[in-house]
Amino acid sequence: MKYTVSIEIALPPERVAQLLADPAYLPMWLRGLVLHEPLSGVHGQVGTTSRVVMQMGQRTFECTETITCREPADLHGISKGSVVRFDREIVGEGMWSAVRDRLTEAGPGTTLWVSENEYRFSGLLMRLVGLLMPGAFRKQSQQHMQDFKAFAEQGKDVREAKG
Repeated sequence: MKYTVSIEIALPPERVAQLLADPAYLPMWLRGLVLHEPLSGVHGQVGTTSRVVMQMGQRTFECTETITCREPADLHGISKGSVVRFDREIVGEGMWSAVRDRLTEAGPGTTLWVSENEYRFSGLLMRLVGLLMPGAFRKQSQQHMQDFKAFAEQGKDVREAKG
């Protein structure tokens, strides 16, 4: 299963990249995040493997995330017109996923965030989930982007939201 989602954020690409890359901010916009801890490497750097625990309703999902691309490595002084790339692979029980995020300048002080997502399922349960609920994955990705936009632009924290 593959899909692409995107959103515009009213901040320059350099600031958006810095906010996305900073682990201190993850709980503020990544709805359902319980834990994100590096097992090896430095958070956000290529090759780093992290344990990620997410809470979705009554279910807890644990996976391993590996950073496969981060360009440029230094998120300060990003030149105008350049593309910022964040790629990662996520492996959990019955699931493999690749996420390829691209940040580009959409206009003065505005960033376009495009996220390409690919999922592969193994095991009967996860294959059924993928077949019966493909829209749920896209919807969740779009929700994370909207939550990040609200955090980045207005300082909204998903942990303070009601419902």
